[in-house]
Amino acid sequence: MKEHKLSLIIILSVLFCCNQGENTALTHDVIDINSKADGLSIFAENIISTPLYERDMAINPEGNEMIYTLGDYKQTARALVILEKTDSKWREPKIMSISGKYQDIEPFYANNGNRLFFASNRPIYNDSSRTDYNIWYSDKIDNRWTEPLALDSVINTEGDEFFPSLSEKGNLFFTATRGDGVGKEDIFMSEFKAGKFTSPIPLPIEINSEMYEFNAYISPQEDLIIFSSYGRSDDLGGGDLYFSIKDAAGNWSQSKNMGKLINSNRLDFCPFIDWENRNFYFTSERTYNSKETIKSVDGLKQKANSPLNGFGNIYRIGLDKLEIE
Repeated sequence: MKEHKLSLIIILSVLFCCNQGENTALTHDVIDINSKADGLSIFAENIISTPLYERDMAINPEGNEMIYTLGDYKQTARALVILEKTDSKWREPKIMSISGKYQDIEPFYANNGNRLFFASNRPIYNDSSRTDYNIWYSDKIDNRWTEPLALDSVINTEGDEFFPSLSEKGNLFFTATRGDGVGKEDIFMSEFKAGKFTSPIPLPIEINSEMYEFNAYISPQEDLIIFSSYGRSDDLGGGDLYFSIKDAAGNWSQSKNMGKLINSNRLDFCPFIDWENRNFYFTSERTYNSKETIKSVDGLKQKANSPLNGFGNIYRIGLDKLEIE
């Protein structure tokens, strides 16, 4: 863990110029979540999307806070980063008080933004030997995030559980590999009844296949799901985003590839929808398509140290540009 802590210190020094206070307002006028994006663009370039690895965008319902995952180049160290908006200004990104020691990823706001679900490999159930990923949550009380708690073992097994997403009913959708699954990795759903999560079931074959399905975002009404899959015949390369719509009878439609507007020949994943402002966010490892000859060492360094160096960035596009509704 010492190596992880060192990596996070390096991340902070690279990005945030540590001499600045944590409440310093951003001097860059590049963070605008309130306007609908006309086309596909990298989100908050050089502030959120940087040469490091960013993924998993989440915006709270009030629109004054956002959280994402920040990792080093190889994702050997990852932490949850928070940006807060006060006095109409976004503050500098900072590592969350509940994160930084373990690998924490994939935030999701629930309970009107006062509960944060996420995945983490921190030790669980007082077992210091456990390093698998499980689903945890933290509550915001008096504007502070509480010490995270793990979900019950009906959800968290000794395998990995990833990417929590909850509907308005409180039902939990997540990624796992289980014996009752459909393929190599699947999306499961656990109903929330009488204050508890029930035994998860895999989503049907309209969504899960024999290949890999993962990182599913569920709409509040559970009538739309967007997820990633790898290995399908229509995969454009590296893993693509797909969607499925639930009809009035409660049946999911056959999932469809979101197409070349969204998907690239690299990994595209981690979907999120800001319904208030009608924007779709996702993570992509897409990179330069330039075939220009590299003529100098400085030129190579400049390419390697740009946001489009092949590590993850967060992208945004207006919902009206997508044929999913």
